[in-house]
Amino acid sequence: MAEIQLGIAESRFADIIWENEPISTSELVKLAEAAFSWKRTTTHTVVKRLCEKGLFVNNKGVVTSVIKRDQFYSLQSEKIVEDSFSGSLPAFIAAFTRNKKLNNEEIDEILKMIEEARE
Repeated sequence: MAEIQLGIAESRFADIIWENEPISTSELVKLAEAAFSWKRTTTHTVVKRLCEKGLFVNNKGVVTSVIKRDQFYSLQSEKIVEDSFSGSLPAFIAAFTRNKKLNNEEIDEILKMIEEARE
């Protein structure tokens, strides 16, 4: 799958689509106006750009995702680990926890993920 890069506004707008899909472009115009004070033309331009990036599809004025939110953010996370930590998940976790202490719930959740990955 090709790399998809989103700016901050595109990312926030994509989240609106994911939260409401399938959603009509007219409803997106209303939500984008409320969230970002965008005009109709801006909303349509950003929808078109996100569709061109392969993230969404606009079929007769109804926008749905091609890539689900969890899949998209999973791919983004993998790219960060690959680019910044040479693909080493332990190096990423070490860097992440160096300045942030994990609480017991977070530790338990991570241990559960590790055990599931072992299976």
